[in-house]
Amino acid sequence: MTNTNEQIATILARYGEPAAGNVWQVEGQAFIHHRTLERIAAQARITFDPPTILRAERDEAVLLVVGRMGERAEWSIGEALVGVNYHVPEPEAAYAYAMAEKRAKDRVILKLIELPDVVSYEEPHAVESSPLSSNENAPAVLSLEPGLVGELKCQLDGAETVEAVIALMRSAETQQSLAQLAPAWRDEVRAYAKDRLVALGWPSKQAA
Repeated sequence: MTNTNEQIATILARYGEPAAGNVWQVEGQAFIHHRTLERIAAQARITFDPPTILRAERDEAVLLVVGRMGERAEWSIGEALVGVNYHVPEPEAAYAYAMAEKRAKDRVILKLIELPDVVSYEEPHAVESSPLSSNENAPAVLSLEPGLVGELKCQLDGAETVEAVIALMRSAETQQSLAQLAPAWRDEVRAYAKDRLVALGWPSKQAA
């Protein structure tokens, strides 16, 4: 294990989260789940002030979020603009404010747990840079899930019934979006959908 991976694993372990299952590699890049950051925030007792709305339009939201962990405080801005950095397949509803809030909170959590230069999948765009350096002294850097993956997961989070999840995954728009993703990311979305089905009461054996 490189120093970079050891640093990530050490920080996650501090909050009771193993690297396995929470952080994974795709083509040399490391990724982290949004839900992992939410659990870390709860474990670390991170609290958030009410967000400050910097921009409020029909299809755009820009929020300033302040988070606190003990005596420390950090802030960040989350942005979501439909059709630019937040793409929603027709005819699904857009949740610009929810997406902007997720992005800002994730950035604040990462600052508070001292993972500099780390980003979560809720960021607007995936990093297209070359794989992580093999230099063991390189800083810990986790790349983004593609924005489309985050948007699909956000839609799945908004599905309140088993039927709604199934309809979403079977829709032509979702199938078209999945076709644009690399196989690893398609599998990630499908696994997330199965988890959502189970959470809504769908028998595990049928969701598998």
